[in-house]
Amino acid sequence: MTSIGGAEMVDWNLAVATATRFVRPGPEVSRDDARAVVAELRRHAKASEEHVRGFTRMGTDDIHDTPVLVVDRPGWIRANVAGFREILKPLLDKMQERRTTSPGGAVLGAVGGKVTGVELGMLLSFLASRVLGQYETFAPATRDLPAGGPPGSPSGGGRLLLVAPNIVHVERELDVQPHDFRLWVCLHEETHRTQFSAVPWLRDHLEGEIQSFLEETDVDPMTVLERIREAAQSLSGSRPDAEEDDGGRSFVELVQTPAQREILGRLTAVMSLLEGHADFVMDGVGPAVVPSVAEIREKFQQRRAKGASRLDMALRKLLGLDAKLRQYRDGERFVRAVVEQVGMDGFNRVWTSPNTLPTKTEIAKPADWIARVHRKAES
Repeated sequence: MTSIGGAEMVDWNLAVATATRFVRPGPEVSRDDARAVVAELRRHAKASEEHVRGFTRMGTDDIHDTPVLVVDRPGWIRANVAGFREILKPLLDKMQERRTTSPGGAVLGAVGGKVTGVELGMLLSFLASRVLGQYETFAPATRDLPAGGPPGSPSGGGRLLLVAPNIVHVERELDVQPHDFRLWVCLHEETHRTQFSAVPWLRDHLEGEIQSFLEETDVDPMTVLERIREAAQSLSGSRPDAEEDDGGRSFVELVQTPAQREILGRLTAVMSLLEGHADFVMDGVGPAVVPSVAEIREKFQQRRAKGASRLDMALRKLLGLDAKLRQYRDGERFVRAVVEQVGMDGFNRVWTSPNTLPTKTEIAKPADWIARVHRKAES
């Protein structure tokens, strides 16, 4: 725990307890059926390796270093709290140093860790019933949740999570063929596993960008509180100039500095690429191995677009999850356009180095990326 005088900056145990307590129960499934779902997801994950590698031409011998774990909602929560602790440690250590001399340090020291733990727990309880699968890039190994990477690696080498109750819930909600839907989900998540296994520098590049983003965070506790207060006022409309200044941005965007927005632009481009590539692969492989892929895709897109309820849509906006939906759409269009112009091998130049990753502008204008990467290489 990151703590001073017994007061933690984030009470991680409370975050897990809060999320586990408030997460919705999963769908009703008998014990035998649950075991069958887990076994089938493991088979599909294994089969997806060959499908994805053959379609993307991204061969790698390191893929088995990243385990595939089929988890329930509490398992997903525990895994993500462990990931948050790992990636946020430098920022929390920095804030810890500042708290001892900050005028607001005593206040945050008394209640901040508990409050933050509860808030994080509530956020995770919302997300835990919605995530179907996730490749955890920064995954420290725990007793219950192994991760890949060299023995003794502090941050692990990643792991793939498949959230069984959520997959069952969505396949029932959409009324699609369960066998096909489970394989379809595995194809998407396996693509992420392949991306990071086949591109050794990608993880370090992303971690560097995230740490740069966090280093730009206002670490003075009172400054953080002031920025959050202004953001809350903007979202509630109590600031007269909120609409003009904020342009309907999410809470996540409102607490950023200008430097962070620049970094976020680069991160958004990378995440759009990764998510769009996964969608492109999922649809490209799908027709050959998932007979009902067209029906699944249509119903799933409708579900993505409308959200489950008015509250769900409000929370998506508040947390910036609408931006993630745009990443899927814009990234898939970028990948499709590039592959149509220069083929799969030509597209795979994107994985050469950080310099060949598309910018946020190039995601929207694939021809600009082709001109920069291909014509420059050919000249």
